[in-house]
Formats: sequence, structure tokens, C-alpha cells
Amino acid sequence: MTKRVLCLFDVDGTLTEPRKEVEQKMVEEMQRLRKLVTVGTVGGSDLHKQMEQLGPNVLQEFDYVFSENGLVAYKRGELLAVQSLSSHLGEENLKQLINFCLKYLADIDIPVKRGTFIEFRNGMINVSPIGRNCSQSERDEFEKHDLAAGIRKRFVEVLRKEFAHLDLTFSIGGQISFDVFPRGWDKTYCLRFVKVDFDEIHFFGDKTFEGGNDYEIFVCPDTVGHTVNGPDDTIRQLRELFPDPS
Repeated sequence: MTKRVLCLFDVDGTLTEPRKEVEQKMVEEMQRLRKLVTVGTVGGSDLHKQMEQLGPNVLQEFDYVFSENGLVAYKRGELLAVQSLSSHLGEENLKQLINFCLKYLADIDIPVKRGTFIEFRNGMINVSPIGRNCSQSERDEFEKHDLAAGIRKRFVEVLRKEFAHLDLTFSIGGQISFDVFPRGWDKTYCLRFVKVDFDEIHFFGDKTFEGGNDYEIFVCPDTVGHTVNGPDDTIRQLRELFPDPS
């Protein structure tokens, strides 16, 4: 019997450069791969941002599309499920968390600040010290500054202590932000929709280190994890793992 294989892909840093649109060579690679296995995306951002990066037909070009770590799940273009952070935590707890973040953000001293410091999504909140309205060059500069100064890491450590009673996960991903969501609502959440249908699930991501937003699904016993260092590396690994039939 032929193995039922699913390949799941992170978006930023895996299928595309961070916050950039997908290149044609990756589109062609996904088309090639889809003839051999089932393919899906699993990203922390919402569906709109996946469409911005992967194109407006992402729901048709991938068999599964999991946005917000799978809290919003699609299969072959049809909505499977939606989970709600506000109903899970309760508005009072959510308000306390957001208020604390806003106060902390006000006291952070970084070279520039822009807008949209907190973005509320269905299954998480996304917190950005510089603000999601920054330009690409400002993103790049903040990433360098953050690597040296540990802005996001310290912020997460404070939140982890302050809100231990809510049993939250804090996941640093991308260049400028981190995600906050209930424990278990990381990227492994999407696996509940696919585990029984496949013999082998491969996951490809670039933030597979502990604390990165690909870590939990990368080390999950239900997946075969692959670390990539960019879209070109993703393509290289796919062609080695899933060559065209001779």
C-alpha cells in the first residue's frame, strides 16, 4: 500500500522570505510536490496575511490551509473549524493581559516605534514592540537590535511570570513580534485535523529552536521535522526527499 504522506509548511522564512510574496519557483515546487503528496500550510498569521504572501488562491493551491496555528482550519477550500481566544480566556482575563502589555510596551526604549503594537486574532494575540506598521527596513533593523538586546525574550519572561495562572504559551516568531495563546494552541493544534488521515506527516519550518513558533510541531512525535534556512533550502530539501518518479 502506498503511504499517505502530508507535507505541512510554515510560511515566513520557509515558503517565502519574511513578509514577502512567494516567488514563482516556490509556486512551481508546490505544484510539483502536490502531484506526489498532500500539501498544507500552517502559519501563525491570519488567513488574510497568508493570502497576501501566497496569493489569493491559497485555499485552492494547498489541500490544507491552517492559519493562526490551525485555530482557523480549511480543507480543500472549505472551512473546517474556528476557535476563539476570547471565549476560552474570558473577556476579563483578556483585558488584563492586553492592558499589561500596553503598559509594558509604553516603557520599552527602542530606536523607533510605529503602530499596531497588539493585534487580536481568533486564536491568539500578537505583540510587537516596534509595531506591525513598520517598514521592511525598520523590521530588519529591529530584528538585529532584538537579537543583541533580547527585547522580546525579556518581555516574554515577564508575561510568563505575571500570567502563569492562565496557562499560556508565548512563542517568538518572525522578525518583530511574539504570539500569546493558550497552552496546546501552538502549531500542533492543526494536527488534530489530519493525524488519522495520514501515515506520515512532514513539517518544514525555520523557527524550530526552543521558544520559536515552529518548535512544538517540529519536535512532536506525530511529525517528521525539518529545519530550513529559507525558501531555497526548502526547495532543495523537498527535491531530495520527494524526487520525481523516474
